[in-house]
Amino acid sequence: MTKDNININPDQPVEWFEQAKVLSEALPYMRRFTGKSVVIKYGGHAMVNSKLAERFARDIVLLRQVGLNPIVVHGGGPQIESMLDRLHIKSEFVDGLRITSQATMDVVEMVLSGSINKEIVSKINHAGGYAVGLSGKDGGLMLADRLQRNKRDPKTNIEAPVSFGLVGKPKSVNPHLLSALAESDITPVIAPIGIGPDGETLNINADTVAGAIATAVNATRLFMLTDVTGVLDQNGKLIPAMTLDEAEALIDDGTIQGGMIPKIENCIDVVRQGVDAATIVDGRLPHAVLVELFTNGGAGTQITR
Repeated sequence: MTKDNININPDQPVEWFEQAKVLSEALPYMRRFTGKSVVIKYGGHAMVNSKLAERFARDIVLLRQVGLNPIVVHGGGPQIESMLDRLHIKSEFVDGLRITSQATMDVVEMVLSGSINKEIVSKINHAGGYAVGLSGKDGGLMLADRLQRNKRDPKTNIEAPVSFGLVGKPKSVNPHLLSALAESDITPVIAPIGIGPDGETLNINADTVAGAIATAVNATRLFMLTDVTGVLDQNGKLIPAMTLDEAEALIDDGTIQGGMIPKIENCIDVVRQGVDAATIVDGRLPHAVLVELFTNGGAGTQITR
């Protein structure tokens, strides 16, 4: 029989030749990204679905084996919420951000740096890779300032600062530890926890940490795994790519709204600071990062200069 005008031995499965064809078509992309760093914010369905989690671990191993330097930053909001409920610790939110007390911070660090981080590391190592778990506290990786925002009182129309407790925003990233790991072919898996101005432990948004690290290591790509298809236009169709100006215009006209706004703003900021592209990736799809990197297709919305 034949396949694409190529004679194929009938005793050999067609799937073998399809796999070889895929590898051949991916080769130019692999060469293009050899030696480059890619930062992947890992969370959502991709992290809690066991099959997707195993595939993600294998994909990280593959990226390392073909010469890339993957850096994983993970979240863990649902797991933190579950543990706080079990311990009967109530949370207060302002504009979607958790006000973090010391008791809450203890749980956040336990869940993020403990159970979640080590589970991801274990899966990557089981898949044949070499991963190590870190938080922003290790090696002074992530210094942070306390987060403060102004909130307008609807009754008085007066703005006043709101303290979020032990919540931080990235101030600086020390890339030397990450450089040493890259040279040793070790994949860092980073929990979004940093060190505050007085040495205190701060909880930081994982998207923001991923963006700060991507900028610090001069990554070629930032991938944000989410539970949505990507950015949709006003007709509900996926927008596969957009420039910085187009992204800002879509925020202004209301096409991009809700929780997608801070994600896109983070992507815009990262690209402005030198990362080649930032992509909102549908993490519910198997091998979504590989599809984005090594094919002409895509699994989300990419933002470039």
